[in-house]
Amino acid sequence: MQLVSWAYDLAESLLADDLPRRWAHSRRVYEQALTLAPALGADAELLAAAAIAHDVGYAEVAVDTGQHMIDGARYLRDVVGADPRLCSIVAFHTSSPWEASELGLADALAEFGPADTDLVDAITYCDLTSSPTGELVDPAHRLSEVLERYGPEHVVFRAVSAARPELLERVARVRERQAEAAAARIS
Repeated sequence: MQLVSWAYDLAESLLADDLPRRWAHSRRVYEQALTLAPALGADAELLAAAAIAHDVGYAEVAVDTGQHMIDGARYLRDVVGADPRLCSIVAFHTSSPWEASELGLADALAEFGPADTDLVDAITYCDLTSSPTGELVDPAHRLSEVLERYGPEHVVFRAVSAARPELLERVARVRERQAEAAAARIS
């Protein structure tokens, strides 16, 4: 859990004071990651660390390209020397590939690939079940909230609109893995 403590302290230092809503959201994403531990096994700690740090790219000191997933991954890699797998999870979380494509940042995102599909599914699940203020939320409602918040002219709206079916598939795959892990524990 040393990696998680490090990531938690880092994210708190970057988000808590200047971006308290983002910090509340990140804490819920982290709590959701903890619930996935039985289904993730050895990768549970890595996911928990990525979950708490997934939005550090919003911090002013991390902004580079304007795409928070890439910016967060670059900050983690270049400034604090984080594990490359952690950086990859942050870089590819939720709608990142679609946003990178919209912004002409596919090469920047590729710096962190290939992504581990199971862990990207897991972080996406955690992100989409966490509201902007840190409450649990249904993923479909969360996606609708994002679209409403950004509006049709924004890159996030376009990316999330295109990504929505795949994002909901990721959630479904995680729920299936959770059910399989729970069944395995019972038998």
